[in-house]
Amino acid sequence: MSQQLFSSLPLPPAQLVNLESMGYSAMTPIQAATLPQALAGVDLIGQAKTGSGKTAAFALPLLARLNPRDFGTQALILCPTRELASQVASEIRRLARYQQNIKVVTLCGGQSIGPQIGSLEHGAHVVVGTPGRIKDHLHKETLSLERISTLVLDEADRMLEMGFIDDIATIIGKTPSSRQTLLFSATFPDNIQLLSSRFQSSPQRISVESLHDDQQISQRFFVCHKNERLAALVKLLTTFQPASAVVFCNTKVLVREVCEYLDRSGIHAQALHGDMEQRDRDQVLIQFKQLSCTILVATDVAARGLDIDDLPAVVNFELPRNAEVYVHRIGRTGRAGKEGLAISLLTESEHYKLQAIGLYQRRELEFEVIDQVQDTNKQLPQPAFATLCIHGGRKEKVRAGDVLGALTGEAGIDGKAVGKITVTEYSTYVAIARPQADRALGRLLNGKIKGRKFKVRKL
Repeated sequence: MSQQLFSSLPLPPAQLVNLESMGYSAMTPIQAATLPQALAGVDLIGQAKTGSGKTAAFALPLLARLNPRDFGTQALILCPTRELASQVASEIRRLARYQQNIKVVTLCGGQSIGPQIGSLEHGAHVVVGTPGRIKDHLHKETLSLERISTLVLDEADRMLEMGFIDDIATIIGKTPSSRQTLLFSATFPDNIQLLSSRFQSSPQRISVESLHDDQQISQRFFVCHKNERLAALVKLLTTFQPASAVVFCNTKVLVREVCEYLDRSGIHAQALHGDMEQRDRDQVLIQFKQLSCTILVATDVAARGLDIDDLPAVVNFELPRNAEVYVHRIGRTGRAGKEGLAISLLTESEHYKLQAIGLYQRRELEFEVIDQVQDTNKQLPQPAFATLCIHGGRKEKVRAGDVLGALTGEAGIDGKAVGKITVTEYSTYVAIARPQADRALGRLLNGKIKGRKFKVRKL
């Protein structure tokens, strides 16, 4: 099937130039299936797996409808978690670069509401947020949805699972009935149909194959005794040597246990679970994306905002309770045409889970015995980078270029040693090649960024 190009869509020429600069030329299947209708103003239910390009599928139509001179909120995107909202807002900002002064504001819990109110006072064309915090702003009358022309429910199945239905209903009740409503979901349980029938007008349902291609993701299953799982995990990580991997556990308790065991085994791992402070979760995600932490041990809820195009491997320390969650987990690897690896551990008593996954994927799944995997006696290499945290961000007008300039200029660090730079509201995170990290830290502590001194620490 020939690829469809963005240039075939009725998009402004400046947006097509912007998409080209972002490396977007051919549409993903969900984009090709939804964009023509979404741009025509039709209500849609889009079913596609995570990482399929659905953010652009709803962002391009809503940006095309915006009136830049009207600073009232014209588009609202509801997301289940703060991490996903932050990621969606970031992508929309990139897609909006072709227009000047488009303001995108993120409204989520786990952050002080005061600065959010301040941001809204200056106007916001697009609001991205979680249902609870959006409802708080409506209650305080710091947000008006009277001029919403596009409403997006992203990962609607997750929002329903998390019990947000009443909040969603309250929020939608404050929007005009003339709005366009776009609903995206990785799975399609009955309650999604009910949600759609309540809030959408004659929606078109578009489903893109959500099962993973054999060529894209290699699935390997290993049987072991329950009390051997921790040792088996170390054996598999050192055997397959993934450049980075997310290890999924079903509970927070197990996340901590696995992390401690990996650390004792000489494998540096970071935990990600719901009991952590939001700031700590954000820092862990940033370190993982910056490759200063290569093994992340997480629960499903905590990992929802994790969107990495180039994740080599996913490990199920234990299989999830249902097949849809399994497919959602492994869909984080093998993206953007790259090959991925999904490794799963299961005990003798969990063969029923393997059968359920096989039925769901409409294929026969084979398993191997962990004892048959040869010990390699290899070690996992240390992460290539270390992350430095600078206590100044967007609020202090710090930009990535300023940090890069401070490191490569006065500090004399080779530009090749500087990895990803992530600027948040109040902090900036910079990845430095591990051998150079202490030198870079010392230089930043004794030097200046934009003529100012900032506190800096190594994470």
